[in-house]
Amino acid sequence: MSDSMVAQVFELGCSVVQRIQETQSQHIVDAAKAVASCYLHGHSFFVSGSGHSHTLTEEFYARAGGLAFVKPILTTELTLTEHPTKSSYIERLDGYAAILADLYRIEAEDVVLIASNSGRNAYPVELALESKKRGATVIAITCTTHSLATTPRNKAGKRLMEVADIVIDNCGVTGDSALSVPGVPAAMCPTSSIANAFIAQAITVQAAACIASAGVEPPVFISLNSEGTEHVNDDLFRRYTRLY
Repeated sequence: MSDSMVAQVFELGCSVVQRIQETQSQHIVDAAKAVASCYLHGHSFFVSGSGHSHTLTEEFYARAGGLAFVKPILTTELTLTEHPTKSSYIERLDGYAAILADLYRIEAEDVVLIASNSGRNAYPVELALESKKRGATVIAITCTTHSLATTPRNKAGKRLMEVADIVIDNCGVTGDSALSVPGVPAAMCPTSSIANAFIAQAITVQAAACIASAGVEPPVFISLNSEGTEHVNDDLFRRYTRLY
């Protein structure tokens, strides 16, 4: 039984990724073009998410093979670092997103990518609306099936998918967990993390290709754990990242 469940996990993950490739590729290309254009014209590319969606931010930020110019909106309150449910309360607070938009100085022509599986809470929706009010382009990675199955939980009465300029569906199911396990009442194997990782890498690679096609070398990090390469990223860190 255990071996067959492992196989089902792999089959489920592969099927979700294939569905994203078949149905979302053009949206991913559109997102990548927006990111590339923003960089080529001297603007900023921000990424944010709360709860487990914050891991999408880390998938983009400061890692080997990643674009060095990514600016994460990744406060501790949005993660699970201090408490398992703190971020769930924070993302329902009205006004918090506007504060971060001010602190991170989101401006016209910037690109703001927001990940939220449900897309129903105040933080992702308000961050999208606030960014658009400032003239930025908003990319959403969300689960349209889940979002449409729930009511918006924010003052605007909107879903993230309804206010973003570019929407990428992570092709998940309502509740995220998509696998039934014999003897376990709750569904297991949430697919949004698998989906988000592939979507992030697809956007990153395509954006780099767009930048390179414009005759500009895209700033890309390499692994800090390879022999003799520790110095290569130093200039990129100084130019692009927030050093504490």
